[in-house]
Order: sequence, then C-alpha cells, then structure tokens
Amino acid sequence: MSESRILKIQQALSEEGLDGWLFFSFRGSDPIAENVLELDRSRIATRRWAYYVPADGAPRKIVHAIEPHALDGLPGQERVYLPWQQLHAHLREAVAGARRVAMQYSPMNAIPYVARVDAGTVELVRSFGVEVVSSADLVQVFEAVWTREQLDSHLYAARHLREIVDAAFGEVGRRVGAGAPTDEYDIQSFIWDEFSRRGLVSSDRPIVAVNANSADPHYLPAADRKAPIRAGDFLLLDIWAKRAEAGSVYGDITWTGYVGARVPERHETIFQVVRAGRDAAIRRVRDGWRSGALRGWEVDDAARDSITRAGYGEYFIHRTGHSIHEEDHGNGANIDNLETQDDRRLMVGTCFSIEPGVYLKGDFGVRSEVDVYLGEDGPLVTGGPIQERVVPILA
Repeated sequence: MSESRILKIQQALSEEGLDGWLFFSFRGSDPIAENVLELDRSRIATRRWAYYVPADGAPRKIVHAIEPHALDGLPGQERVYLPWQQLHAHLREAVAGARRVAMQYSPMNAIPYVARVDAGTVELVRSFGVEVVSSADLVQVFEAVWTREQLDSHLYAARHLREIVDAAFGEVGRRVGAGAPTDEYDIQSFIWDEFSRRGLVSSDRPIVAVNANSADPHYLPAADRKAPIRAGDFLLLDIWAKRAEAGSVYGDITWTGYVGARVPERHETIFQVVRAGRDAAIRRVRDGWRSGALRGWEVDDAARDSITRAGYGEYFIHRTGHSIHEEDHGNGANIDNLETQDDRRLMVGTCFSIEPGVYLKGDFGVRSEVDVYLGEDGPLVTGGPIQERVVPILA
C-alpha cells in the first residue's frame, strides 16, 4: 500500500473527527480491511493481526511471531507478539492517547455488512479507555466512491443493459408470435449471450420470471427449473452486469412486460403503485442530497410510505435499494429501513439502486429498478429512459 493511501485514510479520519482507524482480523474475518489496505490475499494469515492508522503520525502493525510477514507491504512501525499478553500490550500501546477510534463495528449490529470485528475485541479496545465508533462511513470513502473511469464503465453497462431489456422483450415477442415454444431459461440464456456479445460479465445469471414466479424477489430459472412463456403471461426481467475490464462497476435494472397487445388493468395498477414509490425515492434524493447528511434509511422511507399509502405496504418485502460498486451489492450505504436501519450517509461519488416492489404471492410481482449516481452536481438516474408503464410485448 502506498504512502498516498495512508494520507488519504488520515485525511478521512480528520474530516470525521476521529483519532485513528484500527483494523483487526483473524483468518480472513475482515475482508473490508483486506480491501482498504490493499492486502495480498495469497499471503497466509492464520493468526490475529492488527493495523492502526492514526489521524496523525506513523501507522503501527502488529503481527504474530509465526507469521511476521503477514503485513509486509504496509508502511509503519512493526510489533511482533507471541503470547496473547503481548498482543494486548501492543494493542494498548498502538492506541495510547486516542479518544475515539474507528473499527469495523456497528452499534447493535444495525449494519451487518460493516460488523466484521467480534464483540470481544471491541471490549478489549474499550478496556484501554478508548471509545470505539463505527467505520461505516469511512469504509464508503474507500469501498463505494467511484473514480471517473468507474462512472464511465457504469454508463456503458447501463446503456447496454437498457438495450438488452428491449432486445429480450423483442425476442419473447418474436418467439411467442411465431408460435415457437420458449421459457424463462431460454430468455435467460439469450440475455447471457447478449452480455458476452457486448463485453459484459456478471456474478450471476439474470432473473427471468413469469406470473407467480415474479412474486419471488430472488427467483432464478435454471435448466431444471423453468416456466414456459406464453401469450397472456406477465414477465419480469432483472439484469445486472459490468464491463469485463478490471475496476469496472455494475449496472442493475429491472423491467416488467406483458406478453400481449393490451396490458391488463391489474398489472398496470400495481406497476403504477411501484412506479410512484420509485419516483418518491428519487425525489427524496434530489431534495436532500445537498445537505451531505441524507441517510439511506430516509430514502427507503420515501418509497415505503408511498406504497403503504396506496395500500400495498405489506407486500413490499425487501429494502428499496443497495450500494453498487465492483460487486453488484457493494459496501456503501443501502437504501434500507426494513432489513436494517442504514444510517450511512449517501456520499457524493457513490451509486445505489432504487428498486421498490409489490409481490403478490401466488399471483405476480412488480419491481421497477433504476440506478442513481450521486455526482458533484446532483443525482443522475442512469440507464434511461426509465420505465413508465408495463411494456406490451406483442403490441
């Protein structure tokens, strides 16, 4: 890790009013630390190690005598321990004089994505007279904020994903219109091939779900689990992918269509409920981003309140959105006040999905998903045009 990386960490600590950031891991228990510190994952580490970056001064690393090279490549003073008493003593020495230190800790486990340090280690550090605070927003600076090149890669992915949705609906219309049998897995494979043709890759195959399957937010067809797609079916497509180049970030969108010339009123009615929730969340971001204090849970509330007022709150069974980075579900703030109360700030330079849904079990489900990049000049909704009505696939 470069000295410039340390300086960036120290700048972030100063801006947050913290005295230091203590990284602590055992047998790979903290992948966030590995990412932020740019560690070599091929290096064996079976013993506890710690790395302390003060807001001012030289970092300190603590490693076990059996694995003294575990943190090679990181700058700073090194202390080697063998018995556990030495580990405690070195930790006490490292944080001496600090009042408030960040760790991968979340009070009451409110944000489990960040809660990587065990309770006992937090107790140990507190016993030194140090207040342990969550590193949640610090993590975002290093794990969620995009570079200009990453934004460009996202815009590429978002544009192609939007084109693939149209192509997939068109393929469904062509096959059904011609009387050619097709199913969810066929269309999933069609989308997968489009990814490859356009230089996109994905962690998983896309969601293609008809009728009652669309009421399962995480339904995935497979070669041995697939439903036919026929005229009169409701169809949901959820697709996410990124450019194949290293450092690229994801795009992630969801659209719905009806295999027919005229969309039934019940499908359109539910879609408009979901659309209103989506748009309420986008408005909340646009209205509140300038403060620098807008939280993920507040945006979730905007979508959830809208859908609840329409009478469908009990059917909105997942969070409104998730952070997007090099992984489709990144380590930044999620748009969530259901599964967790995500109190992390929505930071400039980060991206997240907004994807409310209404899921009527045994019948059908609607989700409408867009991505929002929070730029210096305000929110940018990518992958447009965004969906305004259920698509009639055989129009």
